[in-house]
Amino acid sequence: MIPKIDTDIGILSYTTKYDGCGGKIRQGLDDFAVYEVLAEKTLLTMSGHDGFAVYKLKKSGIDTNHALDLIFKRTGVRLKSLGLKDASAVTVQYVCSMAKSKSLSDLCDEQVSLQKIGFAKKPLSAKDMIGNNFVITISDPAKEPSDFTEMDRILNFYGYQRFGSKRPVTHLVGKALIQKRFDEAVRLVLSFTSEYDSQQNTKLRKEMADQSKFEEMLHTIPKQMDMERILLKEMIEHSDPKKAIARLPLSIRRLFVDAYSSYIFNLTLSKAFEYGEDLFAPQQGDVCYDKNAKLGKYEMDESQHLAVPLVGHSYFKKTRFDFHISKILRDEGISPSDFYIKEMQEISHEGGFRTARILCTNFETKKNTISFRLQRGSFATMLLREIMKPADPLGSGF
Repeated sequence: MIPKIDTDIGILSYTTKYDGCGGKIRQGLDDFAVYEVLAEKTLLTMSGHDGFAVYKLKKSGIDTNHALDLIFKRTGVRLKSLGLKDASAVTVQYVCSMAKSKSLSDLCDEQVSLQKIGFAKKPLSAKDMIGNNFVITISDPAKEPSDFTEMDRILNFYGYQRFGSKRPVTHLVGKALIQKRFDEAVRLVLSFTSEYDSQQNTKLRKEMADQSKFEEMLHTIPKQMDMERILLKEMIEHSDPKKAIARLPLSIRRLFVDAYSSYIFNLTLSKAFEYGEDLFAPQQGDVCYDKNAKLGKYEMDESQHLAVPLVGHSYFKKTRFDFHISKILRDEGISPSDFYIKEMQEISHEGGFRTARILCTNFETKKNTISFRLQRGSFATMLLREIMKPADPLGSGF
């Protein structure tokens, strides 16, 4: 039985035969640890002085965006991350300055520590990160997970975090944005309710559905609802949903649109798998990534990995997956050109490709603790989903 939260985000199948070990994750922050891995070439080209400062950021109980905001408030310096890490984990990641300036002193408190490791010739980007190492403890499993051996048969779905976890709304906001329904986008951010969310949050969301209560809610909602606070303030002042959405940070607005493309990708993998497509090995005519993560045609090279299109305004139609994607787009009532948003061009989404399966290496189990490495952009929760087969993913810590 596929949990409803999975189908909500386009995941319709399991792909491994393993029965699942059950249990829970994230019962303590130390139970879920993530360590970014920089490319060796990037590390070798870094110097001890001059250039763009690079730091190792260790955080616990706070997500990446809020950690960087905290550093900015303390230092006045904006830093850029290579990837986003959520709050429910201990994470070590790399961040860098966006301008050649005086480097920051090391910082350390209960949630965030910052340590300078050197200088780069240019600002680092996501391409400088090759993956993430994970060390995860499963609490109270029904059996030890050491019997799991199907690491090479897990589809590269986007995980629950991409869609909002307990409140899977980000892709719905993204769809509203590409359809230029800015009023609907504001409504969804403020008042979309979820059966998985807390009663307190649901109560607040229902009250924010009433525009006459915006002034009251601006002073009622908790501080961590920063997006909602921005939208409420703007709607009170201007009553213009497009202007209100434009006031949100660019990274957040882009995330909404990316999430909708991610939802279509999840559905594509699901429908193709149900149809019987081989998603674990490329074949003649496929688009693939090679060992250097470069895209090209399949050349009967064992180091190549099947790539599946991500829909955007430059969607590449000439693959065996267009049969499934075209049907999904018809059902959704959209076209690839909708991802070019003339009214808000900075959040337009070009599309691209993503590997069909998760590339998992260094997989080891020690009692109830699992360690492994995933390529950049893959979700550890999607590997754990196949190992644990949770009846209630969110209740199990996902």
